[in-house]
Amino acid sequence: MCLIRAFEREIHVLNKDGLVSGTAHLYIGMEAIAVGACAAMADGDFLTSTHRGHGHCIARHLDPARMMAEILGRSDGYCRGKGGSMHITDRSKGVLGADGIVGGGIPIAVGAAYGLRLMNKSSVVFCFFGEGASNQGSFHEALNLAAIQRLSVVFICENNQWALSAPFVATTAGGSVAKRAAAYGIVGEEVDGNDIDAVFAAATRAAGRAREGLGPALIECQSYRWEGHSIFTRQEIRQQEEIDDWKRRDPIERCRRKLIETQMASAEDLALIETEVGAEIARAAEFAKSSPNPDESSALEDIYA
Repeated sequence: MCLIRAFEREIHVLNKDGLVSGTAHLYIGMEAIAVGACAAMADGDFLTSTHRGHGHCIARHLDPARMMAEILGRSDGYCRGKGGSMHITDRSKGVLGADGIVGGGIPIAVGAAYGLRLMNKSSVVFCFFGEGASNQGSFHEALNLAAIQRLSVVFICENNQWALSAPFVATTAGGSVAKRAAAYGIVGEEVDGNDIDAVFAAATRAAGRAREGLGPALIECQSYRWEGHSIFTRQEIRQQEEIDDWKRRDPIERCRRKLIETQMASAEDLALIETEVGAEIARAAEFAKSSPNPDESSALEDIYA
């Protein structure tokens, strides 16, 4: 979680320095969802991500240096600098890709799960998406098909309370994404997305059912993004009191307190983690900035798989 937050803060700095190619959507405040869910994944599992996908990639152990190079549009990035922030992909780690289309990764996850079944594999696909995507047609079509076919998909809705310019309560009928699972006859569960243990437990339960052939599940994780919709957001439309209230529920500080209170770690242990993370992010930024720009001759390569 500390690595994700430090990574995102560095992206903010790089953007202010004019080095970020394209846009980026920061994950600060939501770290417990990615880390808790990905901790429930097995080696052969897969995930689909979103436009706000850096946290999922880091939680799945992608290299922050290569991720940063990709965001800067450099040739050492995961997509050789062509995809940028919203398209980081590494199939060797099971990351089928982030997606700039809202809800775009949901049917991809279902297709991947169906393909795994055809190959007689027991892997599970973890599908991350925001609450706004739950109002897209792709969400309903995908859940319907996954339910009918009893596919091994764990649908994880990251409800950060706001879309680009509208609050969740103003855009979503019924007030709950998790309750929509009942319409498709699958398990739905709402959890505190700032509690890493709660997210891990829910994801583990859902993945376990999927591996047993019991079909998909829908988990709604309640959290909040601390930063604006993207690094290009110039005017914050949310109330500062609301932002401050959610910052007091910081998932990292919550985990830190629990580790110390249960004597699983000391304050010194956790301070050392922060130091190590800072050094890793500094190395990643230096790697990204020193990575060359893509050669013009490669512009038309990799268009087709």
